[in-house]
Amino acid sequence: MLGIVLAALAACGTSPATQLDDDRPVVLTTFTVLADMARNVAGEHARVESITRVGAEIHEYEPTPSDLVRAQAADLLLANGMNLELWFEQFTDPLDVPTRVVTEGVETIPVASGDYAGRPNPHAWMSPDEALVYVDNIRDALSELDPDHAADYAANAEAYQAEITEIGEFLRAELATVPEEQRVLVTCEGAFSYLARDTGLTEKYLWPMNAEGEGTPQQIASVVEFVREHNVPAVFCESTVNDSAQRQVARETGAVLGEPLYVDSLSDANGPVPTYLDLLRHDAEAIVAGLTGQGGRS
Repeated sequence: MLGIVLAALAACGTSPATQLDDDRPVVLTTFTVLADMARNVAGEHARVESITRVGAEIHEYEPTPSDLVRAQAADLLLANGMNLELWFEQFTDPLDVPTRVVTEGVETIPVASGDYAGRPNPHAWMSPDEALVYVDNIRDALSELDPDHAADYAANAEAYQAEITEIGEFLRAELATVPEEQRVLVTCEGAFSYLARDTGLTEKYLWPMNAEGEGTPQQIASVVEFVREHNVPAVFCESTVNDSAQRQVARETGAVLGEPLYVDSLSDANGPVPTYLDLLRHDAEAIVAGLTGQGGRS
């Protein structure tokens, strides 16, 4: 079936990966955050694109026929792994394209509950420390693909890691301003375990992963009780998921619903988080504003 789809689409014209007069290797990532990381390491020597678009829900994304064509024409696929892209193994099985998982070597945190309890939480890029591991793996994958430019990839990776380290220091300093009794992060998905670990926040969420049941009465009741018990001033939800359950928590507890947090997707170029570094900065500032009573939404 895949062969029929690829042949039919190829007959309609060239794929996006071959339309331009550009002989650089084409690197496809599974989501926009990885694409931004890879672009910073690749520099001018590779074309980097994301399979999923801005704002897409990554966990249970359904690839399109055009995604298959793009992947078939790519020189390298980069994935997060750790059960983030539940669709990816089936997607790549028929393809003869090198694939690298960029989380090898990450110090993982297990998912606490649900169907994936005990497995690694996949959102490790939310830790600037672990993001350095991502960059190492991206550098190595690009150098293996294109050894002629390995020195440039190494230099780009080192410079980018310095920027990530700097934003990590900002994130810790920013969140350190939140009073001890208010250092509680309540979100829709359990996507902030790494950030909470790095910054000394207590974490509570409605559901562990977006692939799980989302916003059940039991989940809402548990978070409502937690927010009341700990006098949590603000609760949050991610930009790629429905926030109706968290709005109910806010109504029932009197907590403020904070500004949307970004995890699985960047924004477009005109939005608040066009890059990974912007994502970390935005989330830190939004969390501090919510927990210190300086920001929120109706």
